[in-house]
Amino acid sequence: MTPQELRDEFDPQQVRESEVVMAGRVWDVVRDQVDLGDAGLHVREYVRHPGAVAVVALDEHDRICLVHQYRHPIRMREWEVPAGLLDVAGEPPWKAALRELHEEADLVAKRLDVLVDLRPSPGGLDEAIRVYLARDVSPVASQDRHVREAEEHGMPVAWVALDDVLEAVLDGRLQNGILVSAVLATHVGRERGWTTLRPHDTPWPQGPGGSQRA
Repeated sequence: MTPQELRDEFDPQQVRESEVVMAGRVWDVVRDQVDLGDAGLHVREYVRHPGAVAVVALDEHDRICLVHQYRHPIRMREWEVPAGLLDVAGEPPWKAALRELHEEADLVAKRLDVLVDLRPSPGGLDEAIRVYLARDVSPVASQDRHVREAEEHGMPVAWVALDDVLEAVLDGRLQNGILVSAVLATHVGRERGWTTLRPHDTPWPQGPGGSQRA
């Protein structure tokens, strides 16, 4: 196998039956009967997710912006990078990333690049996440800041050295999946002179729903 051949393959199997077991506020639980050929028919349940974006905002001192958010399913407050759902119809992922950076961290960025793409739990949900690196960042004017609600209300924001966050990840003190992937990708990207980055509007054929998104 050549390095170029090392890639995930889109290979949908025939679905004999499909039903929505639970229709949720943000995502649904789906039950499919899948024909796996010689392996037979199998029932698989999974979460159908709209997809998401996340942003590593990096300043001139090699610090990244973190938010401290309560996550009810695990009953914890996690340090995370700004992130959010692709829940605005017709909005390109890179614009969603800039919107989330504005809403969660009160920041704007002059430069945005694709850092890494993720499938966080393909055995149980179809969520696709694109993580961006934002540079040349500056604060949003006070009168233009977003009013945060629910888990985001009063959410602390901190600037932390990339190397310190990396150590916390490797030490197991920070375990958020997007944060772990994003910090490792940022560290590698910096070590390689940012040659790993892709343009902000790079097509995303393996994105939400398997559709082409730019």
